[in-house]
Amino acid sequence: MRALIQRVIEAEVAVEGEVIGRCGPGLMVLVCAMAGDQDEAADKLAARVAKLRIFRDDEGRMNRSILDIQGSALVVSQFTLAADTRTGNRPGFSSAASPDDGRRLYERFAAALREAGVPIETGRFGADMAVRLTNDGPVTIWMDSADRA
Repeated sequence: MRALIQRVIEAEVAVEGEVIGRCGPGLMVLVCAMAGDQDEAADKLAARVAKLRIFRDDEGRMNRSILDIQGSALVVSQFTLAADTRTGNRPGFSSAASPDDGRRLYERFAAALREAGVPIETGRFGADMAVRLTNDGPVTIWMDSADRA
């Protein structure tokens, strides 16, 4: 699985003009399940996100996690994180999980992050969503479950 994590002051997601999820301060997490991903990938990625130390401590260093600051997260599915741009001008998405697997793993990731103690809200899988956020820092981190054994 892949995740693009942004430290935010606030974030919200809307579908057809109606806000369906929001958070702040905390994390905006865009998530993409890749072909071949299993439940374990969602669980491990959620645990890593919950423990990721990207919030400032009393000395201004990035040394605190979302759990430490008692922040919240907005989790939104984004299959375009699977984009292959190595050739041509149009990205390919064949490495993304199937819609059924993608939905299941997205929901599992969100549940695992919630179970880790992070209050979360979500977008709507497969919907055309409008996301608005105020990035804090800015701090933006890329994570891929395939990067760790």
